[in-house]
Amino acid sequence: MTKTTGTFSSLTRAQKQAASLLTIGSFLEYFDIMLYVHMAVLLNEVFFPKTDPNTAQLYTAFGFCSTYFFRPFGALFFGYLGDNIGRKPIIIITTFIMAISCLIMANLPTYEQIGIVAAWTVTICRIMQSMSCTGEGIGAEIYLTEITSPPIRYPLVSLIAFSGAIGTTAALATAFFVTSFGLNWRIVFWIGAAVALIGIVSRRRLQEVPNFIDTKIKIISVVTKTNKNSTRLEPQQQKKVNKKTALSLFFIQCCWPACFYLAYIHSGTILKDTFGFTSEQVIHQNFIVSLGHLAGHLVLICLCYRVYPLDILRIKLSIFSIFILVFPYLLYNTNSSYQLLLLQLFIVIFAPTDCPAVAIFYIHFPVFKRFTYVALMYALARALMSIVISFGIVHLVDHFEHWGILIFMFPVIGVYMFALSHFQKLE
Repeated sequence: MTKTTGTFSSLTRAQKQAASLLTIGSFLEYFDIMLYVHMAVLLNEVFFPKTDPNTAQLYTAFGFCSTYFFRPFGALFFGYLGDNIGRKPIIIITTFIMAISCLIMANLPTYEQIGIVAAWTVTICRIMQSMSCTGEGIGAEIYLTEITSPPIRYPLVSLIAFSGAIGTTAALATAFFVTSFGLNWRIVFWIGAAVALIGIVSRRRLQEVPNFIDTKIKIISVVTKTNKNSTRLEPQQQKKVNKKTALSLFFIQCCWPACFYLAYIHSGTILKDTFGFTSEQVIHQNFIVSLGHLAGHLVLICLCYRVYPLDILRIKLSIFSIFILVFPYLLYNTNSSYQLLLLQLFIVIFAPTDCPAVAIFYIHFPVFKRFTYVALMYALARALMSIVISFGIVHLVDHFEHWGILIFMFPVIGVYMFALSHFQKLE
């Protein structure tokens, strides 16, 4: 049986293998899911009808939304399965769905060839990827949370987000390479399908979480001896989820989509409209931003082994809150793409997120309800924020220009502050 450990040196071979397989798998998953997001400025012209700039911007917003909108359905479905049949099967199933989606998009005819069927098909593929991504990412983080103990738990679980950031960077690098050398964009999705298949093969070597297995064995044993309903005998299954804790996790997860949109999507629009960037040039600059995001993640992973994760989040929140107050003013006085790049980098590095305190948030949910509730709160936050940001910011910026950004950022930061305070009290 795998023992929980609190230091790097005391990690068992099984724990090291699990951490390696899950981080590699998370890289592959995020590589696939982010391929379309970062190539949307190019692929929307291929799969959707040509329109005026405002409608094109709505297509971009819809493509962004499709990444998150259907995640709650995936969270309910895969969360329920993960809490009943185990963490490992869900991780493998969701990776398989990602591979199939990439294969379909790699062979999908364009809008000029088959008309609106192309737009609907690519949207369905994005929905499939969206639903599967929730089960994969959350499952990996819960897996590592349940087989380790503090303080090693914090950096290990944070590795999932870090590997996801690497996957995002790799997706941008691939997109940039393909567009820079005039290669066929379909190559990107063939690569995405290949890396997903590699993830399926590698993750078959995972073992189920001991904590989950032990609790299941207790239930079977009690049922066998007493011949009674297990849900009436097992405290872990009866234990209720604290509503305030669930709501706080939801608020924590609301912040990153807003920051992501500002750093990549909204800034990309500014680069095209104000500085005359082409789609390829936008992808190039976003690739540089992703490198900064990657460096920020690495620093957090190193810090959280020595510094309490909630203290790190509180410091980031303070810095970002001051920055966002002057962000509209800075945008008005941005005269070059390099200045905008600095603003993008600041957002991705100091944005209030759940990393590196993910394990602290998750551990406050009961074992047999953890996967479902954690995945659902994550998915609901992503879905809600993607809709509010994608379509709301267009109208806010039209009416209030850059100051419209503050209208939705103030509430987001406010609820994040409330949620962080709640988890500090729990700890």
